[in-house]
Amino acid sequence: MGYFLMAVILVVCFLLGAVILVQNPKGGGLATGFQGASQFGGVQKTTDFLVKATWYLTGALFVLCITAGIFFGNMNEDVGIDESMIPASSIPAAPISE
Repeated sequence: MGYFLMAVILVVCFLLGAVILVQNPKGGGLATGFQGASQFGGVQKTTDFLVKATWYLTGALFVLCITAGIFFGNMNEDVGIDESMIPASSIPAAPISE
């Protein structure tokens, strides 16, 4: 399951990178090749698709990374600060019980 999750994350990353690289920071992107066809309205739909694809892929990547973090989380119970590395002077003394 873990390797499948990593493979899906890699595919989403490559798709997200491709969608981002196709876009133009000035708002043109794929639309710059279709300057003469701007009166048909297809250019705006292309940029809308790219923006929506970017958001959907980003959301999918976020959810997949959270899921992978939960799935690959540390299952050991010995998680925490290793007390052998703390100097003895900084460990508070136990309270004196009366």
